[in-house]
Amino acid sequence: MNFPRLFLSMPVIMMIAAAGIVSAQEVKAAPVPPSPGQDSIAASAGDFVSRPVFWTKEQNPADFLEMAGRHTKARWRTLYRPQPPVPSTDRMRTSFALGSLMGESYLIWEAGDSQQFRNNNQDIVSYCRTLGLGEKMMPRLMAQAKMAEMDEWKDLRQEIVDGHQELLRLLRDQMDEDLAVLVDMGAWMRSLEIVSKLVIEIPDVDKRHLCIGSPALLAELRARFATLGDDTRRSALLQPVILVLTDLEKTWGDTAAGAPTQGMVARTHEKLNAVMKEMIMN
Repeated sequence: MNFPRLFLSMPVIMMIAAAGIVSAQEVKAAPVPPSPGQDSIAASAGDFVSRPVFWTKEQNPADFLEMAGRHTKARWRTLYRPQPPVPSTDRMRTSFALGSLMGESYLIWEAGDSQQFRNNNQDIVSYCRTLGLGEKMMPRLMAQAKMAEMDEWKDLRQEIVDGHQELLRLLRDQMDEDLAVLVDMGAWMRSLEIVSKLVIEIPDVDKRHLCIGSPALLAELRARFATLGDDTRRSALLQPVILVLTDLEKTWGDTAAGAPTQGMVARTHEKLNAVMKEMIMN
């Protein structure tokens, strides 16, 4: 098809050209829509597209520790912690500590230490009894200890994960939703404490984000904390937990901060270690 020629004056041509430039700048400045896999929690933690992400929602603590082992020279047995004290009468503290013992189970599984696994399971039994779950969890925990003794580590991994989920279900069945949340948070916080210790010794800058998995994990834990009942959420006991999560999310979610330093990793571990001691050992 032939179009008639248009004879335009120079001012008109310049106006059209200027309009074209503005339009291109507007397109370039337009916000990029989030990727299909990015949810609101991840988005709230800051744009981490250019940085390594070592955690996804599909991971449980066992997956997270296993992945950490692939990126570090993990000496798992050096990461054991002292035996916890007798269970507290405070059910919130006991639930969080019980979750941390579940996190310890994943660590010991990585170490392949049958004796330590049995010792940790005995502590889990004591804490379960305090929450009224001793009889219901005892058969499973005894079976797990037997599997460790028989070196059935491959099958034991899934059994620990399933036992963790059963524990949460039992708490929910007895209308202790807040305690179930605290058990799960305790397991994740212990896992972060463990992995952050591993990362301190890593010289690779691009692997230092491993110590928090992803800002999205911190945001996810903070979101879970927000589901607690008002009295639980506002209790003095749990304030150190939410303060640490909020502080770490702000630190690691700052995309303008540049590559994380070893000092940043060390401070992250110090904060996680301190809050775990305060919640469990005191």
